[in-house]
Amino acid sequence: MSVARLKVPERSSERQEPTPSNPGEQDPVDAVMARARAAQRTFAHADQETADAAVRALAWSLYNPKHARELAELAVEDTGLGNVADKIVKKQRKTFGTLRDLLRAPSVGVIERDEARGLVKYAKPMGVIGAVTPSTNPGATPVNKAMMALKGRNAIVIAPSPLGYRTTARIVDLMRQELAAIGLAEDLVQILPAPVTKEATEALMKSCDLIVVTGSQDNVRRAYSSGTPAIGVGAGNVPVIIDETADLDAAAARIRDSKIFDNSTSCSSENAVVIVDAVYDAAIAALERAGAYRCTPGERQRVIERLWVKGKLNRDLIARNPDVLAQAFDLPAQAQGRSFFLVEETGIGKGYPLSGEKLALVLTVYRASDFADAKERVRAILEHQGKGHSCGLHTTDMDRARTLAEDLEVVRVLVNFAHTFGNGGGFNSGLGFTLSMGCGSWQKNSISENLSYRHMINITHLVTPIPEDKPTEQELFGPHWKRIGYEAESAGQTEAAR
Repeated sequence: MSVARLKVPERSSERQEPTPSNPGEQDPVDAVMARARAAQRTFAHADQETADAAVRALAWSLYNPKHARELAELAVEDTGLGNVADKIVKKQRKTFGTLRDLLRAPSVGVIERDEARGLVKYAKPMGVIGAVTPSTNPGATPVNKAMMALKGRNAIVIAPSPLGYRTTARIVDLMRQELAAIGLAEDLVQILPAPVTKEATEALMKSCDLIVVTGSQDNVRRAYSSGTPAIGVGAGNVPVIIDETADLDAAAARIRDSKIFDNSTSCSSENAVVIVDAVYDAAIAALERAGAYRCTPGERQRVIERLWVKGKLNRDLIARNPDVLAQAFDLPAQAQGRSFFLVEETGIGKGYPLSGEKLALVLTVYRASDFADAKERVRAILEHQGKGHSCGLHTTDMDRARTLAEDLEVVRVLVNFAHTFGNGGGFNSGLGFTLSMGCGSWQKNSISENLSYRHMINITHLVTPIPEDKPTEQELFGPHWKRIGYEAESAGQTEAAR
């Protein structure tokens, strides 16, 4: 079935009701899954060259400059989130980086040998991957997950956010065209027919072999309760520290570049900056030189009242251009032309909305007495929201970075990075490129690393005999026996009897 012929919903953030089916007509999810399974059976025994060709084809469907621009424009038109220029960069950068990572890795046949342990590992496909994707990245995330899925010789079915359906349907169509152009089955990549409902998404979750969810925590919980193996990722709320050893202008430039990218749609965008007292005023000045506007106490109150409506983020203000926010917050003329907005805060928790994720060009600023206090502020922010995700530090003291990594319950600690460009993989970051970042058990996620194709393959272990590796009882229990006064002679009798 051609994606181009699917009914496309009008832009709406409301739940869409399913179209009644005719009596005797096959359930739409069942029909999609049947095609996906048939296509995957033809692909399951592909060699590495073919799997990599499929990955290249999917990457080109989005990296192609014409397509990247078309889909960026469509995404902004449909969702109203972010901006076209940055979405083009995101689509091409993430796709290029993911392609680099995937082409460097084996995913067919023997993928690892450990002669010393007598182990050989073989990669096998899982089958059909179900992917739930968000409105913030309706073009990039589907391609990112599809590349990983087909790297493992799986098929994939995408359940997109209704708000971004038209964009996702278009990129799915382009991916299918690229697969067909190299002689592979189009149905290796499919999208749920519109309108996408919770019921249809749950049906997909129950019928696929693995479900990977990026987006609302409601969908993550539904995936975990579906009975299907699931990988969900957590919410972000990134806090970063600027300490007294940092290069303030460099730190401010990195924070700006990350914060303003695609109007803060990324879960890796900085939401709070914690500045030590010794350089507080100088750091604020550096942020202002980098393009920030510092809100007055009165303006701060308007930001809170208008960015949140009845306790929820105002959809009309998230991921919007700075001029839209300046007008909405009734900021003065000197705020015009600024690229993001600083709002100072002291409190953390439910009664302090500025301490949470904002998905907007608003950066909360905290003053800390010293680095130890700053670390505790970061801990409190993450306990409130975003625990497990990530945090950052701008410093020249690597001992402080190691302290954060040792003491905080986060998967990633980034040092001297524009956080958005390092957290989900970067060409100057050792983290793998992805648009889905696991937050570990701290956010009830099943992975504590960046999502990769390795999460979408099964592994068979070939095991052969090796020289016996059996220590003595003394070697293993000796320290404990010494503590409790156990007699070595008795120990020897125990081992002899064994």
